[in-house]
Amino acid sequence: MASLIRSVTLRLRPAVQSACAFSTKPGAASGEPQPSFGGISFELSPEQLEFQETARKFAREEIIPKAAHYDKTGEYPWDLVKKAWNLGLINSHIPEHCGGMDLGILDCTTITEEIAYGCTGVQTAIEANSLGQMPVIIAGNKEQQKKYLGRMTEEPLMCAYCVTEPVAGSDVAGIRTKAEKKGDDYVLNGSKMWITNGSVANWYFVLARTSSDPKMPAGKAFTGFIVDANTPGITVGRKEWNMGQRCSDTRGITFEDVVVPKENVLGTEGIGFKIAMGAFDKTRPPVAAGAVGLAKRALDEATKYSLERQTMGKPICEHQAVAFMLADMTIGVETARMATQRSAWEIDQGRRNTYFASIAKAYAADVANKAAADAVQIFGGNGFNSEYPVEKLMRDAKIYQIYEGTAQIQRLIISRELLAAAKSKW
Repeated sequence: MASLIRSVTLRLRPAVQSACAFSTKPGAASGEPQPSFGGISFELSPEQLEFQETARKFAREEIIPKAAHYDKTGEYPWDLVKKAWNLGLINSHIPEHCGGMDLGILDCTTITEEIAYGCTGVQTAIEANSLGQMPVIIAGNKEQQKKYLGRMTEEPLMCAYCVTEPVAGSDVAGIRTKAEKKGDDYVLNGSKMWITNGSVANWYFVLARTSSDPKMPAGKAFTGFIVDANTPGITVGRKEWNMGQRCSDTRGITFEDVVVPKENVLGTEGIGFKIAMGAFDKTRPPVAAGAVGLAKRALDEATKYSLERQTMGKPICEHQAVAFMLADMTIGVETARMATQRSAWEIDQGRRNTYFASIAKAYAADVANKAAADAVQIFGGNGFNSEYPVEKLMRDAKIYQIYEGTAQIQRLIISRELLAAAKSKW
């Protein structure tokens, strides 16, 4: 892949891939990240700064001018996806042995925030690749990774994460799609819903029930499969016309007697639920980063407008009512970004980050929604008009409180983590 970011990665390594709290000291014997002299650093590494600048330039020059068109038409942004792929802004976490850059999650959040600033519909289309790939990255064997991840570094291909069903969203354990073992193969039957990249994916990660025992716990009842999108028996439904992020391709997918070879089982039979849920620890920080990017765009648009719009003889930003709204938006953006970076840094250090990932995802989603709503309010009547950018931001923001775990599910996870730690302590 001819990629600016890839060339930067090769040139600057070994550089810090996990900034914010650790830096690599010259001459460190182990080569592992070592505590910096100050203990905590909020500086991005030179490598991360170049990632950020490349993504920022792409978002402002390529995405923003086309965002309104894709929002109105609902077309899949293939031209932007292909340009992002050429720049190395997609698939950055794929392992090196598959031809990828093997970047950390913090690196990915740095890129994602900038892409989302341009359009979160485009960002979601790109981020869906990360979600679909993550089960293969964390549980796939070398052959599976080379076959399915390797091809994505050779040409701009997309994939999808097929878990949600019409009756199983937050209640993943309620999944009804079944996979029955027949000889050396499995036969899939069932329906998935709200699948991002559903019609453009080259392959799917599919979670299905392999146990016929209704009392079997979720941790043993499900198996994860890699399924080629052109396998006979797969039917892709109509494109869903959503409130926001309309250029993201969202579909229902039906599997009817779809034959999947045993070599496409991820891990072993029965551990699919753990794989599917484990992927979220690595994908929720970038989703939170997307919400931060949207909130920052809302803040910038509102600030610029408030400097230009005048009432009562002065710019509206000089009225305390508006100035305080801008201040609250700023507080939200800065704190949501720090929560996101902490959640990404934790997983990059090899630690379980479920608690921090849920905090970041829940908080950033709420910040994005409030920032977008406040931006519309600052624009006044113009904010309610589609000729101005903030009404799109308000529509796009809502999904952050729903997909990849609702705001309520995040709070359930946080409370469980909190209480488990408290019970072990006291």
